[in-house]
Amino acid sequence: MKIRKAVFPVAGLGTRFLPATKAMAKEMLPVVDKPIIQYAVEEAFAAGIEYIIFVTGRGKKALEDHFDRSFELEVALKNKKKEELLRQVKDLVPKTGTIIYTRQNEPLGLGHAIWCARDIVGDEPFAVLLADDLIQSETPVLSQMVDKFDRLRASIVAVMEVADDQTDKYGILDADAIEEDVVRIKNMIEKPEPEKAPSNLAIIGRYILTPKIFDILGRIEAGAGNEIQLTDAMKQLLTNQPIFGYKFQGNRFDCGDKAGFQMANMAFAMERPEMKEKLTEFIKTMHLNIDK
Repeated sequence: MKIRKAVFPVAGLGTRFLPATKAMAKEMLPVVDKPIIQYAVEEAFAAGIEYIIFVTGRGKKALEDHFDRSFELEVALKNKKKEELLRQVKDLVPKTGTIIYTRQNEPLGLGHAIWCARDIVGDEPFAVLLADDLIQSETPVLSQMVDKFDRLRASIVAVMEVADDQTDKYGILDADAIEEDVVRIKNMIEKPEPEKAPSNLAIIGRYILTPKIFDILGRIEAGAGNEIQLTDAMKQLLTNQPIFGYKFQGNRFDCGDKAGFQMANMAFAMERPEMKEKLTEFIKTMHLNIDK
């Protein structure tokens, strides 16, 4: 079955970016000149996704407005003959009915947020994208994963190697390699201390899941942090379905971290010809100042 739907859990408060996120959804923080969430939505549409499902919370109206028409802005741009900006603004708005919103009324974790989309997704495999994980790649990572799903026909998570002392920040895999870029998962542990981690292979924010996960999420007990953990549900899913890890091609930036967010801005800005020369000179100057 084709992957037609993608779930975006966006109900978080973004406390790590306060005070910037006091009145602004963290997903609307810009990387260069586009909100973080827009990169993820564009990745989904590029992978053939037909329906975007936002699981939101309070204070997310700006996100909803971003993907809607702004007639006043469009008229103003048209009158000023800013045709390229007008085109960009219009291109933000998908066809009517392709973006769907539902609420996560309690902050009960990633697993619970995904479960909130169960009736919209229905009985079909679906993707999950965490916008905080911004990935720079020639081929969008979700497109890479859809190609693998078409062949493996099972749940797939994007994985990458992390530093040994960083395992307590990720879901970590115990897995066997079956191809150069694919592993079959035997077990997974949520944020283990380095001495207890079975490997340094970490799950990052791209998933393709079978609908069986909803049954498990609906009955699973709260885990770490008193939240419904997706990792715990996937461990149960492993008892009757295979799950694979895919070592994607691309550079991942953790935009939920202040340093990672700044790195993403620099990396994506350097892709822009109109900015690269100025930034290169600035980086050289900064490098000289750091060495003093």
